[in-house]
Amino acid sequence: MVARKQAATRKKIVRAATGSIRSISSLYKRNLVLLTDLYQLTMGYGYWKEGTANSTAVFNLYFRKHPFGGGFTVAAGLTWVIDYLKNLKFTERDLAFLHTLTGNDDKPLFEDGFINYLRDLKFSCDIFAVPEGTIVHPNEPLIRVQGPLLQCQLIETALLCIINFQTLIATKAARIKLAARGASVLEFGLRRAQGIDGSLSGSWAAYIGGCDATSNVLAAELFGIPVKGTHAHSWVMSYDSELEAFLSYAHAMPNNCVFLVDTYETICGIENAIHVGLLLREQGFEMAGIRLDSGDITGLSIDARRMLDQAGFEKVAIIASDDLDEFKVEKMFEEGAMVSVLGVGTNLVTGGTQAALGGVYKLSAIQDVQGNWNYRIKLSEVETKISNPGVQQVRRFYEGGVAIGDAIYDVTSDLSGDVVVLMGDSIMKYPANMEHRDLLVPIFAKGKLVYRQPPVEAIRAYVQAGLTELKSEHKVLIQSPIYPVGLEEGLHRQKAQITDALRKGRALPVATAEDVKAFYARIEKAAMPKQAVGKRNAKKDSD
Repeated sequence: MVARKQAATRKKIVRAATGSIRSISSLYKRNLVLLTDLYQLTMGYGYWKEGTANSTAVFNLYFRKHPFGGGFTVAAGLTWVIDYLKNLKFTERDLAFLHTLTGNDDKPLFEDGFINYLRDLKFSCDIFAVPEGTIVHPNEPLIRVQGPLLQCQLIETALLCIINFQTLIATKAARIKLAARGASVLEFGLRRAQGIDGSLSGSWAAYIGGCDATSNVLAAELFGIPVKGTHAHSWVMSYDSELEAFLSYAHAMPNNCVFLVDTYETICGIENAIHVGLLLREQGFEMAGIRLDSGDITGLSIDARRMLDQAGFEKVAIIASDDLDEFKVEKMFEEGAMVSVLGVGTNLVTGGTQAALGGVYKLSAIQDVQGNWNYRIKLSEVETKISNPGVQQVRRFYEGGVAIGDAIYDVTSDLSGDVVVLMGDSIMKYPANMEHRDLLVPIFAKGKLVYRQPPVEAIRAYVQAGLTELKSEHKVLIQSPIYPVGLEEGLHRQKAQITDALRKGRALPVATAEDVKAFYARIEKAAMPKQAVGKRNAKKDSD
């Protein structure tokens, strides 16, 4: 009876592992609407107060340069974004906390009317995004949010938090996997990760980016990721001798033997592993591998391969760890390392040399009461930091199945003919009949999920397919040539006109003291009851 129950439980776990991930909100036991910066709520209050909360706006989430000095980026985090948005609502607990916040006058920061507005708020935005695992490039929108201004503003922080980190780690994993030259890559980062959430989201992103398994058991259970692990130095040190430690481990787990051979003297450790491996073989089992965690990994792996092969263990894996990253891995194999599996931890799940992606979320259009779009940009003295206007989409062009360039365009544009794209001083022209696809797809429509989420294995395969489409020159670790991305000529023209108008002050008149007084007079009049206005006017006439 017990055995049947255990078997049924295992089947349920396997079924769960082959589908979408377990709910993030259920993991945290609550929705995450308060996972935001306070200024999102204070701006939201301002929109509500000024009557613009429901004005339709468009925001784009994008980044300005590839991480790690590379030539591509893997978009990740959409699965978690979907879960966050599906559960977006203010609970009484959330509202009670907001009630406690005060301004610098010690009075409530938010009026009761705004709290009631949040209580009734239902997410109603349209969300377009590149599918998780898409290969993307600077300035391309990974997510486009369109809907009520207050709602678009409210979700900014959480979207950046999720996408910035997971995209960084997925990209790091893809780079390490490329450097591994076909060797398996295991993510070993749990103990060095940036907290519990960093370990879980890091394991997810690393797996879809190309890692073959994780050491993180909770991530494996939640997301259906393969999990691997054997023993540490402490196992060996707990016995009087290394040989005794290996024998004991083989006795306990004969079907999971990877021996860590560098606790004392590595060559002796390899010899001890071979002795135990021969005993395992006599009992009908096979040693799976040995692990090198210190020293000259390249030289030791060559020695280990020779010793193992001479002893008849040609199929035994040699696993290398020791603070690896893509550059160390590339150098190892260039020097002839005989490693078949890589264990990568700290430099993978933390981003290593780069702490954050640097993604941003910018307003690009807002609709007036007549339904006309007014395009917006954020100016900067640095040209690369001037944001792009419009309701943006990305079109990718292909030649012989290889991606050759992307155009950022406005969805209102007519792209039925040849597409002209401007990239700095360069101009590209893509013929009307050239193979292409638009990258952003509908995720939510008026707050309702319309996207069918793929399982984790499909996302992982999608990353590899995208890398296959990318030219080899864009996959080198450093000094990759820039992949061609630019603005479609119509959008480029609009941006130039808006930039010129802003810089010449035509769109930004300088307010006078009289303008300020008139503004507050209009607000005061709009806030007064009609009867009070009438009485005030009567008093003014009598004066």
